[in-house]
Amino acid sequence: MKIIERTFAAADRDALLAGGIHPVLARVYAGRSIRNAKDLAYDPALLHQPSLLKGVEDAARLLADAIAAKKRLLIVADYDADGATACAVGLRALRAFGAEVDYLVPDRFKLGYGLSPELVEIAAQRKPDLLITVDNGIASVEGVARAAALGIGTLITDHHLPGDTLPAASCIVNPNQPGCSFPSKALAGVGVMFYVMLALRAELRRRNSLNRDVNMGSLTDLVALGTIADVVPLDANNRNLVSQGLKRLRAGRGQHGIAALLRAAGRNPAEASSFDFGFIAGPRLNAAGRLADMSLGIECLLADDEARAMNCAQQLDRLNRDRKKIEADMLEQAVSFLKNLSSENQSSFFAPEWHEGVVGIIAARLKDRLHRPVVCFARAADGGLLKGSGRSIAGLHLRDCLDLVSKRAPGLIVRFGGHAMAAGLTIAESGYSRFAEAFERALEEMLPAEARLRTVETDGALEPAHRTLAVAQLLEAQIWGQGFPQPLFCDTFAVESQRVVGEKHLKLLLAKDGRRIEAMRFGALQPLPAQVRAAYRLGVNDFNGMKTVQLNVEHFE
Repeated sequence: MKIIERTFAAADRDALLAGGIHPVLARVYAGRSIRNAKDLAYDPALLHQPSLLKGVEDAARLLADAIAAKKRLLIVADYDADGATACAVGLRALRAFGAEVDYLVPDRFKLGYGLSPELVEIAAQRKPDLLITVDNGIASVEGVARAAALGIGTLITDHHLPGDTLPAASCIVNPNQPGCSFPSKALAGVGVMFYVMLALRAELRRRNSLNRDVNMGSLTDLVALGTIADVVPLDANNRNLVSQGLKRLRAGRGQHGIAALLRAAGRNPAEASSFDFGFIAGPRLNAAGRLADMSLGIECLLADDEARAMNCAQQLDRLNRDRKKIEADMLEQAVSFLKNLSSENQSSFFAPEWHEGVVGIIAARLKDRLHRPVVCFARAADGGLLKGSGRSIAGLHLRDCLDLVSKRAPGLIVRFGGHAMAAGLTIAESGYSRFAEAFERALEEMLPAEARLRTVETDGALEPAHRTLAVAQLLEAQIWGQGFPQPLFCDTFAVESQRVVGEKHLKLLLAKDGRRIEAMRFGALQPLPAQVRAAYRLGVNDFNGMKTVQLNVEHFE
């Protein structure tokens, strides 16, 4: 492990300082290509205009016509946090606009991802006039064709990369479809749906069909949660969206369901952070889709009273604890695989007893340990198939890698889709060995040499005067996520003491320049040397209502 320091332009740091930005943040932001304080101005008026999205105005007209004709709309959601929040945004907005709308979530264990022909048959039983996909659909060529054959229209809202053939839908809104000039290609599925609803409101206003003005800002905490939880890059537009949602939640005007998810985990919604979206609310919401039915998560987000929201949140919290237990058992088995590896270059893993709802998390854990892209498989509910979930590292676009495998070995991958950093796929169990070999070959070609080096990029040393609770709280209050990482500092310390706490963590006492500092190393028991160069985050330790600053050691050389 090599700890390096992120470069930054001194002129950018100085401009940020001149704009009144705190010295620590000025350096951190300069290292993330922020050039001046104006780049940190988060305001709804600065969001990209919906009209820049290809197809969004056609979608608005399609929906406005459907509402006027009192047609039946059915949202087809995905079973992760992005899909759940996108569904909730669509339902809340469309119902406020006077639409007759309901939702349907596929059973991931029986029907898998997306608008499949089988899911269309189930949807058809509700007699919808229009299906609206959220966070899925761009690859559903067969499903859209089946819907058309049944006389059902389809509006696709998605953000995943399209394949070679687009579905013949009534309308498609996706910033990543060919010919779309929307400046942000990083919108999550919930962001796309939010923009469609903005365009619809504008269209209804033009028609004088809006019975009451709908405050779209009331949905921004849903957009923020889905955006952070789906780990899409936090470009300026996404940070702006997240900022609006955090402001609303902290002010006590957020969705009851999101506040309940945080309270169920012992967190205070008034102090909510992007960390809370990504590591507290997001996993609890995802637990429904991983182990049970995401309808529970969607109902939590739709709850209009605190009691119902808390009831749903507590059920989700229990599911999340079950998920953690399953994950721990699977990870233990996966680590035993690693010990017996003849080569450190293995990137595909499968165990017959693994749970298909949790393989994505195991892939993420193994990716971190191996510093390689990893795909993990579990047996699917339909016999003879394996469902895989992959996670990548910087430098390798995972979906493109799977596309290469698919083209070189036609028929080997039944279906696949995803992003640069995460993807899902289905293969025949009999083809696992062939896939593992083909995937390794593709990785060997596509993974740059520099991406294979185990390096950790940090924001350099932190002055002792800035290792304070106030600075820790200041950092926590900012917006961090994929492509805009939370600050990570590095320094050399003397390790005065270290002991195991909670069976799987190390409590440390570090010393530097005559000062002692309390620190933690979570989820790791490997002892630190007497002198250590460590990469750490500045954290807030909240114990019995008393807040203190602590260093959270993430890596050491």
